[in-house]
Amino acid sequence: MGSPEPLKKDPVTSTPPATGTETTTPRIGVFVCHCGSNIAGVVDCPRVTEVASKMPGVVVARDNKYTCSDLGQDEIVKAIVEAKVDRVVIASCSPRMHEPTFRACIQRAGLNPYVLHMVNIREQCSWVHNQEKQRATEKAIDLVRMGVSKAARLMPLEAREVPVEPKALIVGGGVAGIQAALDLGNMGFKVYLVESKPSIGGVMAQLDKTFPTGDCAICILAPKMVELARHPNVTLLSYSEVEEVKGYIGNYEVKVRRKSRYVHEDKCVGCGVCAEACPVKVDNEFDMGFGKRKAIYVPFP
Repeated sequence: MGSPEPLKKDPVTSTPPATGTETTTPRIGVFVCHCGSNIAGVVDCPRVTEVASKMPGVVVARDNKYTCSDLGQDEIVKAIVEAKVDRVVIASCSPRMHEPTFRACIQRAGLNPYVLHMVNIREQCSWVHNQEKQRATEKAIDLVRMGVSKAARLMPLEAREVPVEPKALIVGGGVAGIQAALDLGNMGFKVYLVESKPSIGGVMAQLDKTFPTGDCAICILAPKMVELARHPNVTLLSYSEVEEVKGYIGNYEVKVRRKSRYVHEDKCVGCGVCAEACPVKVDNEFDMGFGKRKAIYVPFP
């Protein structure tokens, strides 16, 4: 919710430039992991490696029983140095598990950690196609082919430090949004909670009891709503919608449009006299259209 500031020149970490990335022809290394029998029990890893070795730009292709092991990583480092590899494709498990591992590995070989691309042939191939070994192998080959194509276009990056606005924007004022706003506000962060409806509370406000305990829904929700409205670190923007989001992580700019209420919020005391005087009745959405409400109203008691 603040204006982005320029990047600082001092990098947080030292990330050496990728060896050879200045050349027009990439030198790609492909490393296929068996993951014991997790991958090799379904996918023909030697076959994937053989096909990968003939793909454009690939100068070395190896398969290993456990690529993430110390021995497996040492073999990657050795192959990178010997074949003068400048981009790396590793076909193994999810990058969520071992991407930091392999980035550190190729750094030891003198490469920039961001010239690595991981291809998931375990969760996205062998585990979901364990009854179709041949087709799983062909899919793994296609995934590696796509990974090689992407790797050829990777460029070294440098980690930099940027100032971050210590604020949060939460879209949606249901019980989850309310609790998130309270948690962040209690941690000392400034929070903006945007809700498109005139009131926060969401679906939980319409429920009688909660599952599985059978507790009174509004008895749980109402105290949180009151706490939110009074919280010094939370700005509530009800009857509002997000129109535009731009920027980047830590420095987003968000444009929020507030709808007209036709009520002076600072002077309203909730007495309900205006609703009594209002001549217009419409379907009550809080009651799912089964009842009527005045055009000016309090969403729920």
